[in-house]
Amino acid sequence: MAATVFLLGTVSLLTDVSSEMVAAVLPLYLTAELGLSLIAYGVVDGLYQGVSALVRIFGGYLNDRSNRPKWIAVAGYGVSAVSRIALIPAHGFAAITAVVTADRLGKGFRTAPRDALIADVSEPSVLGRAFGVHRMMDTVGAALGPLVAFGLLLLVPGDYNSVFVASFAFGIVGVAVLVLFVPDRRTAGGGPGLPLRRLFGELTSPRLRRPLLAVGVLGLLTVGDGFLYLSLQHRDDFAARWFPLMYVGTNLVYLLLAIPVGRLADRIGRARVFVGGHVALLAVYLVAAAPSGGLALTLLALGLLGAYYAATDGVLPALISPRVPAAARGSGIAAAQTVVVLARFAMSLAFAVLWQFMGPSAALYLAAVLLVAGIVVGARLLRGVDQAEPVEEAAS
Repeated sequence: MAATVFLLGTVSLLTDVSSEMVAAVLPLYLTAELGLSLIAYGVVDGLYQGVSALVRIFGGYLNDRSNRPKWIAVAGYGVSAVSRIALIPAHGFAAITAVVTADRLGKGFRTAPRDALIADVSEPSVLGRAFGVHRMMDTVGAALGPLVAFGLLLLVPGDYNSVFVASFAFGIVGVAVLVLFVPDRRTAGGGPGLPLRRLFGELTSPRLRRPLLAVGVLGLLTVGDGFLYLSLQHRDDFAARWFPLMYVGTNLVYLLLAIPVGRLADRIGRARVFVGGHVALLAVYLVAAAPSGGLALTLLALGLLGAYYAATDGVLPALISPRVPAAARGSGIAAAQTVVVLARFAMSLAFAVLWQFMGPSAALYLAAVLLVAGIVVGARLLRGVDQAEPVEEAAS
Protein backbone atom coordinates (compact mmCIF):
# COMPACT_ATOMS: atom_id res chain seq x y z
CA MET A 1 0.00 0.00 0.00
CA ALA A 2 1.42 3.40 -1.05
CA ALA A 3 2.86 5.60 1.72
CA THR A 4 0.74 8.48 0.44
CA VAL A 5 -2.41 6.57 1.43
CA PHE A 6 -1.15 6.30 5.02
CA LEU A 7 -0.07 9.95 5.14
CA LEU A 8 -3.46 11.10 3.87
CA GLY A 9 -5.03 8.73 6.36
CA THR A 10 -3.08 10.46 9.14
CA VAL A 11 -4.32 13.85 7.97
CA SER A 12 -7.88 12.56 7.91
CA LEU A 13 -7.43 10.95 11.34
CA LEU A 14 -6.42 14.25 12.92
CA THR A 15 -9.08 16.17 11.02
CA ASP A 16 -11.78 13.73 12.06
CA VAL A 17 -10.77 14.00 15.72
CA SER A 18 -11.36 17.72 15.20
CA SER A 19 -14.63 17.49 13.29
CA GLU A 20 -16.21 14.65 15.26
CA MET A 21 -15.54 16.40 18.56
CA VAL A 22 -17.86 19.11 17.31
CA ALA A 23 -20.32 16.81 15.55
CA ALA A 24 -20.76 14.71 18.70
CA VAL A 25 -21.91 17.66 20.80
CA LEU A 26 -23.60 19.78 18.13
CA PRO A 27 -27.15 18.30 18.28
CA LEU A 28 -27.45 18.80 22.05
CA TYR A 29 -25.45 22.05 22.02
CA LEU A 30 -27.81 23.61 19.51
CA THR A 31 -31.09 22.27 20.91
CA ALA A 32 -30.41 22.23 24.68
CA GLU A 33 -27.70 24.86 25.21
CA LEU A 34 -28.65 27.45 22.55
CA GLY A 35 -32.35 26.55 22.49
CA LEU A 36 -32.81 26.14 18.72
CA SER A 37 -36.04 24.48 17.62
CA LEU A 38 -36.01 21.02 16.06
CA ILE A 39 -36.75 22.45 12.62
CA ALA A 40 -33.91 24.98 13.03
CA TYR A 41 -31.63 22.09 13.95
CA GLY A 42 -32.89 20.29 10.82
CA VAL A 43 -31.74 23.26 8.73
CA VAL A 44 -28.30 23.23 10.41
CA ASP A 45 -28.02 19.45 10.02
CA GLY A 46 -29.04 19.76 6.40
CA LEU A 47 -26.33 22.35 5.86
CA TYR A 48 -23.84 20.09 7.70
CA GLN A 49 -24.80 17.23 5.39
CA GLY A 50 -25.28 19.05 2.12
CA VAL A 51 -23.63 22.44 1.78
CA SER A 52 -20.31 20.91 0.71
CA ALA A 53 -22.10 19.99 -2.52
CA LEU A 54 -21.76 23.64 -3.56
CA VAL A 55 -18.01 23.26 -4.07
CA ARG A 56 -17.35 19.52 -4.41
CA ILE A 57 -17.52 19.52 -8.20
CA PHE A 58 -15.62 22.81 -8.34
CA GLY A 59 -12.92 21.32 -6.10
CA GLY A 60 -12.75 18.24 -8.29
CA TYR A 61 -12.62 20.29 -11.47
CA LEU A 62 -9.97 22.64 -10.06
CA ASN A 63 -7.96 19.58 -9.08
CA ASP A 64 -8.20 18.16 -12.60
CA ARG A 65 -7.34 21.49 -14.26
CA SER A 66 -4.46 22.44 -11.98
CA ASN A 67 -3.21 18.88 -11.41
CA ARG A 68 -2.05 20.00 -7.91
CA PRO A 69 -4.36 18.04 -5.63
CA LYS A 70 -2.27 18.55 -2.49
CA TRP A 71 -2.68 22.32 -2.42
CA ILE A 72 -6.37 22.21 -3.28
CA ALA A 73 -6.78 19.87 -0.31
CA VAL A 74 -4.70 22.15 1.96
CA ALA A 75 -7.09 25.03 1.28
CA GLY A 76 -10.10 22.90 2.19
CA TYR A 77 -8.58 21.47 5.38
CA GLY A 78 -7.46 24.94 6.44
CA VAL A 79 -10.92 26.50 6.11
CA SER A 80 -12.47 23.68 8.14
CA ALA A 81 -9.87 24.01 10.91
CA VAL A 82 -10.44 27.74 11.31
CA SER A 83 -14.23 27.25 11.43
CA ARG A 84 -13.90 25.26 14.69
CA ILE A 85 -12.64 28.23 16.69
CA ALA A 86 -15.28 30.45 15.08
CA LEU A 87 -17.98 28.46 16.90
CA ILE A 88 -17.04 30.14 20.20
CA PRO A 89 -18.54 33.58 19.44
CA ALA A 90 -21.35 32.14 17.28
CA HIS A 91 -24.58 31.89 19.30
CA GLY A 92 -27.42 32.93 17.03
CA PHE A 93 -28.96 30.83 14.26
CA ALA A 94 -27.43 32.98 11.50
CA ALA A 95 -23.93 32.85 13.00
CA ILE A 96 -24.10 29.10 13.60
CA THR A 97 -25.25 28.41 10.05
CA ALA A 98 -22.45 30.63 8.66
CA VAL A 99 -19.78 28.73 10.61
CA VAL A 100 -21.22 25.31 9.70
CA THR A 101 -21.40 26.41 6.07
CA ALA A 102 -17.72 27.42 6.09
CA ASP A 103 -16.72 24.09 7.66
CA ARG A 104 -18.66 22.06 5.11
CA LEU A 105 -17.41 24.16 2.19
CA GLY A 106 -13.89 23.29 3.32
CA LYS A 107 -14.81 19.61 3.41
CA GLY A 108 -16.33 19.80 -0.06
CA PHE A 109 -13.25 21.52 -1.44
CA ARG A 110 -10.78 18.95 -0.08
CA THR A 111 -12.54 15.62 -0.57
CA ALA A 112 -12.24 15.09 -4.32
CA PRO A 113 -8.51 16.05 -4.57
CA ARG A 114 -7.69 13.77 -1.64
CA ASP A 115 -9.63 10.83 -3.10
CA ALA A 116 -8.11 11.44 -6.53
CA LEU A 117 -4.64 11.18 -4.95
CA ILE A 118 -5.57 7.89 -3.29
CA ALA A 119 -6.95 6.49 -6.55
CA ASP A 120 -3.88 7.66 -8.46
CA VAL A 121 -1.33 5.95 -6.19
CA SER A 122 -3.30 2.68 -5.89
CA GLU A 123 -3.58 -0.25 -8.28
CA PRO A 124 -7.09 -0.52 -9.81
CA SER A 125 -7.52 -4.07 -8.49
CA VAL A 126 -7.13 -2.94 -4.86
CA LEU A 127 -9.01 0.36 -4.92
CA GLY A 128 -11.55 -0.92 -2.41
CA ARG A 129 -8.78 -1.92 0.01
CA ALA A 130 -6.90 1.38 -0.48
CA PHE A 131 -9.98 3.44 0.29
CA GLY A 132 -10.76 1.02 3.12
CA VAL A 133 -7.34 1.69 4.69
CA HIS A 134 -7.86 5.42 4.39
CA ARG A 135 -11.38 5.25 5.80
CA MET A 136 -10.15 3.02 8.64
CA MET A 137 -7.62 5.66 9.69
CA ASP A 138 -10.21 8.36 9.16
CA THR A 139 -12.55 6.44 11.43
CA VAL A 140 -9.93 6.08 14.17
CA GLY A 141 -10.11 9.87 14.37
CA ALA A 142 -13.89 9.78 14.17
CA ALA A 143 -13.96 7.41 17.17
CA LEU A 144 -11.40 9.40 19.18
CA GLY A 145 -13.09 12.77 18.60
CA PRO A 146 -16.27 12.04 20.58
CA LEU A 147 -14.16 10.42 23.32
CA VAL A 148 -12.09 13.59 23.65
CA ALA A 149 -15.29 15.67 23.73
CA PHE A 150 -16.78 13.33 26.35
CA GLY A 151 -13.63 13.60 28.50
CA LEU A 152 -13.56 17.38 28.28
CA LEU A 153 -17.23 17.67 29.24
CA LEU A 154 -16.64 15.35 32.20
CA LEU A 155 -13.77 17.55 33.40
CA VAL A 156 -15.59 20.84 32.74
CA PRO A 157 -19.34 20.07 32.51
CA GLY A 158 -21.19 22.29 30.09
CA ASP A 159 -18.04 24.04 28.83
CA TYR A 160 -18.53 23.54 25.10
CA ASN A 161 -15.89 26.19 24.33
CA SER A 162 -13.17 23.82 25.57
CA VAL A 163 -14.36 21.32 22.96
CA PHE A 164 -14.16 23.93 20.20
CA VAL A 165 -10.63 25.04 21.19
CA ALA A 166 -9.31 21.48 21.31
CA SER A 167 -11.02 20.77 17.98
CA PHE A 168 -9.23 23.73 16.39
CA ALA A 169 -5.86 22.48 17.70
CA PHE A 170 -6.31 19.01 16.17
CA GLY A 171 -7.40 20.53 12.86
CA ILE A 172 -4.29 22.73 12.63
CA VAL A 173 -1.99 19.77 13.33
CA GLY A 174 -3.72 17.86 10.50
CA VAL A 175 -3.07 20.73 8.08
CA ALA A 176 0.59 20.80 9.17
CA VAL A 177 1.02 17.07 8.41
CA LEU A 178 -0.49 17.58 4.96
CA VAL A 179 1.74 20.56 4.16
CA LEU A 180 4.97 19.09 5.52
CA PHE A 181 4.80 15.39 4.68
CA VAL A 182 2.38 14.56 1.86
CA PRO A 183 4.20 14.64 -1.53
CA ASP A 184 3.17 17.35 -3.97
CA ARG A 185 2.25 14.72 -6.54
CA ARG A 186 0.81 15.35 -9.97
CA THR A 187 -1.85 12.76 -10.74
CA ALA A 188 -1.91 10.45 -13.76
CA GLY A 189 -3.41 11.90 -16.90
CA GLY A 190 -2.03 15.24 -15.73
CA GLY A 191 -1.89 18.45 -17.68
CA PRO A 192 -4.77 20.83 -18.09
CA GLY A 193 -7.48 18.20 -17.61
CA LEU A 194 -10.52 17.94 -19.87
CA PRO A 195 -12.20 21.01 -21.35
CA LEU A 196 -15.53 21.84 -19.69
CA ARG A 197 -17.61 20.52 -22.59
CA ARG A 198 -15.70 17.24 -22.65
CA LEU A 199 -15.82 16.98 -18.87
CA PHE A 200 -19.60 17.51 -18.88
CA GLY A 201 -19.87 14.74 -21.45
CA GLU A 202 -17.90 12.38 -19.23
CA LEU A 203 -19.99 13.18 -16.16
CA THR A 204 -23.27 12.62 -18.04
CA SER A 205 -22.10 9.55 -19.96
CA PRO A 206 -24.03 6.26 -19.67
CA ARG A 207 -21.11 4.86 -17.63
CA LEU A 208 -21.89 7.31 -14.81
CA ARG A 209 -25.57 8.03 -15.34
CA ARG A 210 -26.98 4.93 -13.66
CA PRO A 211 -24.54 4.94 -10.69
CA LEU A 212 -25.19 8.63 -10.02
CA LEU A 213 -28.94 8.11 -10.18
CA ALA A 214 -28.68 5.12 -7.84
CA VAL A 215 -26.64 6.95 -5.18
CA GLY A 216 -29.01 9.91 -5.46
CA VAL A 217 -32.09 7.78 -4.81
CA LEU A 218 -30.47 6.04 -1.84
CA GLY A 219 -29.04 9.30 -0.46
CA LEU A 220 -32.49 10.87 -0.59
CA LEU A 221 -33.67 8.19 1.84
CA THR A 222 -30.74 8.45 4.30
CA VAL A 223 -31.66 9.98 7.66
CA GLY A 224 -28.77 11.95 9.23
CA ASP A 225 -26.85 10.45 12.15
CA GLY A 226 -27.81 13.29 14.48
CA PHE A 227 -31.51 12.51 14.05
CA LEU A 228 -30.92 8.79 14.61
CA TYR A 229 -28.97 9.48 17.81
CA LEU A 230 -31.56 11.98 19.03
CA SER A 231 -34.25 9.35 18.35
CA LEU A 232 -32.41 6.82 20.50
CA GLN A 233 -31.90 9.35 23.29
CA HIS A 234 -35.50 10.52 23.07
CA ARG A 235 -36.77 6.94 23.45
CA ASP A 236 -34.40 5.75 26.18
CA ASP A 237 -34.00 9.11 27.96
CA PHE A 238 -30.37 8.60 28.95
CA ALA A 239 -28.24 11.42 30.34
CA ALA A 240 -27.01 14.04 27.88
CA ARG A 241 -23.37 13.50 28.89
CA TRP A 242 -23.46 10.04 27.32
CA PHE A 243 -24.60 11.40 23.95
CA PRO A 244 -21.11 11.70 22.37
CA LEU A 245 -20.43 8.02 23.07
CA MET A 246 -23.01 6.99 20.46
CA TYR A 247 -20.70 8.40 17.80
CA VAL A 248 -17.87 6.36 19.30
CA GLY A 249 -19.87 3.13 19.06
CA THR A 250 -20.71 3.67 15.40
CA ASN A 251 -17.16 4.64 14.50
CA LEU A 252 -15.58 1.68 16.31
CA VAL A 253 -17.65 -0.73 14.21
CA TYR A 254 -16.79 1.25 11.07
CA LEU A 255 -13.12 1.08 12.07
CA LEU A 256 -13.21 -2.70 12.45
CA LEU A 257 -15.08 -3.28 9.18
CA ALA A 258 -13.58 -0.68 6.81
CA ILE A 259 -10.72 -2.81 5.42
CA PRO A 260 -12.52 -6.20 5.40
CA VAL A 261 -15.54 -4.69 3.67
CA GLY A 262 -13.27 -2.88 1.18
CA ARG A 263 -11.62 -6.19 0.32
CA LEU A 264 -15.02 -7.85 0.05
CA ALA A 265 -16.12 -5.13 -2.37
CA ASP A 266 -13.05 -5.77 -4.54
CA ARG A 267 -13.87 -9.48 -4.56
CA ILE A 268 -17.66 -9.73 -4.97
CA GLY A 269 -18.48 -6.34 -6.47
CA ARG A 270 -18.59 -2.80 -5.15
CA ALA A 271 -22.19 -2.25 -6.26
CA ARG A 272 -23.40 -5.27 -4.27
CA VAL A 273 -21.63 -4.12 -1.13
CA PHE A 274 -22.91 -0.55 -1.56
CA VAL A 275 -26.51 -1.72 -1.81
CA GLY A 276 -25.96 -4.14 1.10
CA GLY A 277 -24.88 -1.21 3.25
CA HIS A 278 -28.31 0.35 2.78
CA VAL A 279 -29.93 -2.88 3.94
CA ALA A 280 -27.99 -2.39 7.20
CA LEU A 281 -29.28 1.21 7.31
CA LEU A 282 -32.84 -0.07 6.93
CA ALA A 283 -32.29 -2.26 9.99
CA VAL A 284 -31.05 0.83 11.91
CA TYR A 285 -34.33 2.64 11.17
CA LEU A 286 -36.39 -0.30 12.41
CA VAL A 287 -34.35 -0.70 15.62
CA ALA A 288 -34.39 3.04 16.37
CA ALA A 289 -38.14 3.25 15.72
CA ALA A 290 -39.02 0.37 18.06
CA PRO A 291 -41.30 1.52 20.92
CA SER A 292 -39.05 0.08 23.63
CA GLY A 293 -35.29 0.02 23.71
CA GLY A 294 -32.52 -0.47 26.20
CA LEU A 295 -28.76 -0.81 26.01
CA ALA A 296 -28.74 -3.91 23.77
CA LEU A 297 -30.94 -2.36 21.08
CA THR A 298 -29.01 0.91 21.21
CA LEU A 299 -25.72 -0.95 20.70
CA LEU A 300 -27.28 -2.94 17.86
CA ALA A 301 -28.37 0.28 16.13
CA LEU A 302 -24.90 1.79 16.50
CA GLY A 303 -23.24 -1.37 15.15
CA LEU A 304 -25.54 -1.53 12.13
CA LEU A 305 -24.91 2.15 11.40
CA GLY A 306 -21.15 1.49 11.50
CA ALA A 307 -21.62 -1.42 9.07
CA TYR A 308 -23.58 0.90 6.75
CA TYR A 309 -20.72 3.39 6.64
CA ALA A 310 -18.12 0.67 6.09
CA ALA A 311 -20.10 -0.59 3.08
CA THR A 312 -20.73 2.81 1.49
CA ASP A 313 -18.31 5.59 2.46
CA GLY A 314 -15.10 4.12 1.04
CA VAL A 315 -16.82 1.89 -1.50
CA LEU A 316 -18.44 4.80 -3.38
CA PRO A 317 -15.21 6.38 -4.75
CA ALA A 318 -13.88 2.89 -5.54
CA LEU A 319 -17.10 2.23 -7.47
CA ILE A 320 -16.98 5.51 -9.40
CA SER A 321 -13.27 6.03 -10.18
CA PRO A 322 -12.96 3.22 -12.82
CA ARG A 323 -15.94 4.73 -14.66
CA VAL A 324 -14.10 7.97 -15.58
CA PRO A 325 -10.75 8.69 -17.26
CA ALA A 326 -7.84 9.76 -15.06
CA ALA A 327 -8.01 13.33 -16.36
CA ALA A 328 -11.54 13.64 -14.94
CA ARG A 329 -11.21 11.39 -11.90
CA GLY A 330 -11.45 14.13 -9.29
CA SER A 331 -14.54 15.55 -10.96
CA GLY A 332 -16.16 12.12 -11.31
CA ILE A 333 -15.71 11.27 -7.64
CA ALA A 334 -16.88 14.77 -6.68
CA ALA A 335 -20.00 14.39 -8.84
CA ALA A 336 -21.02 11.22 -7.00
CA GLN A 337 -20.35 12.77 -3.59
CA THR A 338 -22.26 15.91 -4.59
CA VAL A 339 -25.31 13.87 -5.52
CA VAL A 340 -25.16 12.08 -2.15
CA VAL A 341 -24.82 15.21 -0.02
CA LEU A 342 -27.51 17.14 -1.90
CA ALA A 343 -29.88 14.22 -1.45
CA ARG A 344 -29.06 13.98 2.27
CA PHE A 345 -29.55 17.73 2.64
CA ALA A 346 -33.09 17.37 1.30
CA MET A 347 -33.73 14.39 3.61
CA SER A 348 -32.54 16.30 6.70
CA LEU A 349 -35.04 19.07 6.05
CA ALA A 350 -37.84 16.64 5.26
CA PHE A 351 -37.17 14.42 8.28
CA ALA A 352 -37.16 17.39 10.66
CA VAL A 353 -40.67 18.27 9.46
CA LEU A 354 -41.82 14.65 9.69
CA TRP A 355 -40.48 14.37 13.27
CA GLN A 356 -42.24 17.61 14.22
CA PHE A 357 -45.64 16.41 12.99
CA MET A 358 -45.44 12.60 13.35
CA GLY A 359 -42.93 12.00 16.14
CA PRO A 360 -39.60 10.19 15.73
CA SER A 361 -40.91 6.62 15.68
CA ALA A 362 -43.55 7.12 12.98
CA ALA A 363 -41.14 9.23 10.91
CA LEU A 364 -38.52 6.46 11.02
CA TYR A 365 -41.05 3.78 10.06
CA LEU A 366 -42.08 5.87 7.06
CA ALA A 367 -38.41 6.36 6.11
CA ALA A 368 -37.91 2.58 6.38
CA VAL A 369 -40.80 1.85 4.00
CA LEU A 370 -39.43 4.33 1.47
CA LEU A 371 -35.90 2.96 1.84
CA VAL A 372 -37.11 -0.55 0.93
CA ALA A 373 -38.33 0.84 -2.39
CA GLY A 374 -35.09 2.81 -2.78
CA ILE A 375 -32.97 -0.32 -2.28
CA VAL A 376 -34.90 -2.14 -5.00
CA VAL A 377 -34.48 0.79 -7.41
CA GLY A 378 -30.80 1.25 -6.52
CA ALA A 379 -30.02 -2.45 -7.01
CA ARG A 380 -31.62 -2.41 -10.47
CA LEU A 381 -29.75 0.72 -11.51
CA LEU A 382 -26.40 -0.70 -10.35
CA ARG A 383 -26.91 -4.12 -11.93
CA GLY A 384 -23.92 -4.98 -14.12
CA VAL A 385 -21.93 -1.85 -13.20
CA ASP A 386 -19.03 -3.87 -11.77
CA GLN A 387 -18.82 -5.99 -14.93
CA ALA A 388 -18.36 -2.96 -17.21
CA GLU A 389 -14.85 -2.39 -18.58
CA PRO A 390 -12.90 0.31 -16.69
CA VAL A 391 -12.14 3.53 -18.55
CA GLU A 392 -8.41 3.67 -19.16
CA GLU A 393 -7.89 7.18 -20.47
CA ALA A 394 -9.46 9.88 -22.56
CA ALA A 395 -7.73 12.34 -24.77
CA SER A 396 -7.76 15.78 -23.27
